[in-house]
Amino acid sequence: MVRANAGGSTAHGSSGPAGGTNVRRRPTLRMVAELAGVSTATVSYVFSGRSGGGSGVAEATAKRVLEAAEQLNYRPNRAARTIRTGRSDTVQLSLHMLSDPWSLAVAAAVNDEANRHGLTTLILADGDWYAALERVESDVAYLDAAVGSDEVRRHLQALAERGQRLVVFSETLEPDGYDVIRSDAIPGCYLAMDHLLERHTAIGCLVAEDAVRAPEHSRYTPYLARMRERGLPVVPEHTATYANTQASAFAAAVALLSRDDRPTAIYATTDFAAIAAINAAHMLGLRVPHDVAVIGVGNTPDAQSIAPTLTTVGPTDFYRRQAEIIVARALDSGATEPRLHEFPWSLVPGGSTDLDAPPRAVRTL
Repeated sequence: MVRANAGGSTAHGSSGPAGGTNVRRRPTLRMVAELAGVSTATVSYVFSGRSGGGSGVAEATAKRVLEAAEQLNYRPNRAARTIRTGRSDTVQLSLHMLSDPWSLAVAAAVNDEANRHGLTTLILADGDWYAALERVESDVAYLDAAVGSDEVRRHLQALAERGQRLVVFSETLEPDGYDVIRSDAIPGCYLAMDHLLERHTAIGCLVAEDAVRAPEHSRYTPYLARMRERGLPVVPEHTATYANTQASAFAAAVALLSRDDRPTAIYATTDFAAIAAINAAHMLGLRVPHDVAVIGVGNTPDAQSIAPTLTTVGPTDFYRRQAEIIVARALDSGATEPRLHEFPWSLVPGGSTDLDAPPRAVRTL
């Protein structure tokens, strides 16, 4: 039913000066079809990506439909298309710490790979990933911090049974209706400590607070174990803890390196904490690695963008290869069985522990 207004125009048009409003109808698929001189089925075919190649829609017709849509500023109803095709063309990422270089590298790699296949990447800002994934459909969802608790297993199973494709980063979970990316950090952390112990005995630890409080093995464990195995004292003041922010890691590193009995090397449990330690050393006028050596954990791209480059441990070419796994699962028809994908760690030498490298001049303010 069309309602006339006081200015004499219809409700879906623009009112005259007396009305003072300018209400416009949202263009519809039928309007595109009328302008292009085709059926609504033809427009639907074109926007589903099925035009050409034997679909029965000629290229010239498809071009006319697209031009009509552009003229009307028409955008397909993605919700309806999702219901019709069972696809949303989206990849969702649940990343527990967006400021971490690790998370940023994962997001960048997945976005690049998704774009190559015409998919859109969305990052969940809601910390409650289960509630978010229940509300929003996606072709695949990636979780980077799924602990192996009974509650998490129940949530993952419920999502998988509903048909949600999942790729989970976990050092403990096994594939159970979803793919698991496994990249066990602990062996790599032992490699990091062994590397520092080749030349240092006074080693400090820059460690995340939750790793210190962890009831089982964490990235703090290799530091304690290797120091005790070598008969070296674990000085409580040489352990500095930080919350999961770069500012907190920098403050902890400054406090550790400002001590009169500061360590000659720092084992940092993440790359971003190691980078914070290098920046703190520069601020204090210390030379890296000649006054203090630093090693990180994660092998993130940022390790190569700081001076000196950061010695770190981590999997090789991890971000690109993981992105390929995630996007492949998004494109999969569902016939492929869930898999465990393992990425072993290795030492990646950099300038931050190379005492044979020439000293870097430190400019003081």
